[in-house]
Amino acid sequence: MTHGTRSRGPVEDRRHAVVVGGGLAGITTALALADAGLRVTLLESRPRLGGLAFSFRRGELTVDNGQHVYLRCCTAYRWFLDRIGGAALAPLQDRLDVPVLDLARPEGRRLGRLRRDALPVPLHLGRSLATYPHLSLADRAKVGRAALALKGLDPADPALDAQDFGSWLAAHGQSARAVEALWDLVGVATLNAVAGDASLALAAMVFRTGLLSGPGAADIGWARVPLGELHDRLAREALDSAGVRTEVRTRVTSVSGYDGGRWSVQVPGETLEADAVVLAVPQREAHGLLPAGALDAPGRLLEIGTAPILNVHVVYDRKVLTRPFLTALGTPVQWVFDRTEASGLREGQYLALSQSAAQDEIDEPVAVLRERYLPELERLLPLTRGAEVRDFFVTRERTATFAPTPGVGRLRPGARTKASGLYLAGAWVATGWPATMESAVRSGVGAADAVLGALGRPRPHRLFEFEEAA
Repeated sequence: MTHGTRSRGPVEDRRHAVVVGGGLAGITTALALADAGLRVTLLESRPRLGGLAFSFRRGELTVDNGQHVYLRCCTAYRWFLDRIGGAALAPLQDRLDVPVLDLARPEGRRLGRLRRDALPVPLHLGRSLATYPHLSLADRAKVGRAALALKGLDPADPALDAQDFGSWLAAHGQSARAVEALWDLVGVATLNAVAGDASLALAAMVFRTGLLSGPGAADIGWARVPLGELHDRLAREALDSAGVRTEVRTRVTSVSGYDGGRWSVQVPGETLEADAVVLAVPQREAHGLLPAGALDAPGRLLEIGTAPILNVHVVYDRKVLTRPFLTALGTPVQWVFDRTEASGLREGQYLALSQSAAQDEIDEPVAVLRERYLPELERLLPLTRGAEVRDFFVTRERTATFAPTPGVGRLRPGARTKASGLYLAGAWVATGWPATMESAVRSGVGAADAVLGALGRPRPHRLFEFEEAA
């Protein structure tokens, strides 16, 4: 096993917590518990930290497995970036500005923008929607009315979770065009599902929080460095500085409780004893590790479906995209990001296409995807015509997120289990958010809070500063 930095000084009188899983949820939990004075061991089966938001090498390129973004309203993830010293490496836009190209329109008239003004909600989006060229005048007016109706919904209402967002939009006068050009433009990227397949509760949470909670709530941030710099290197440095023992390439084979509320965590070649255990792993893996009786209905974890994300990576011999990113209509292409600088590419340009809700494409051969997407990029970006494609490859996350289907809310457990000292974390836990980096960090905070409460330890104030900023 690979050992991280151990905490210094006497530890015999310190409670010990074991966190299983080194994604954002597990890292957050471990940092929070260490900040509160607990002795913490973090166990990760992969050779790296970061979970499903990671980087790898491909020749001279450093490649992210997928394009990840966050919003200004993601106060927990912003806290996480601050905690690991990475906020400056993943800055936010000064003001929301999303270029939207519609390939159904003639060249020269394809560009529309979704952006905000420095006005209070909901006026901050008024001018943008009033002039948005991809919707008719009638659709623009109806969008405003639907947004106000959405603002009046309570995402915590269980009745909303049973409904689908698409039916609600239709009932509120939203045309198929409005769904395509606005609601799904945002919703597919954040929910990883089209409106008709998404829980109304989760959709209401996304749109209320992202677009209607504050003028700057939807400003977009993304890493200007490889994700591994943030979620592996900087996170590991923060864990080491906090005194967390971090073990990678270490798979947990069993978790069991014994007399006195203590826990035993088995890994190859070692048994760790702990006062608290947090399972910060995907729902199916958590199900496999849960002891009998830990949840009333553990089978519900297996009912939480998954949804894929496909990422298409293209390296050109010249610059073909003049913006940091864009999104598109009238084409299979969803979002396109310039990853040239972050990847370390010295000549040409490297574009990453993020394709959410990719059930129909996730298993397509690379050759088929190349034939599909290179012509679409030529339609979308005129500068690609005649440019040389130096590399084309794909990354596939078949279980990128939990599926945000109607009814999923009743399946998502809280942080606490019925087994004293055993807790759950992960983007799939009941945070109220869809499967995002924000949800993962919030789940880690929730698990840490539950552990500290059970052990009678005070909350570290800085851990919960993001709640005050929300």
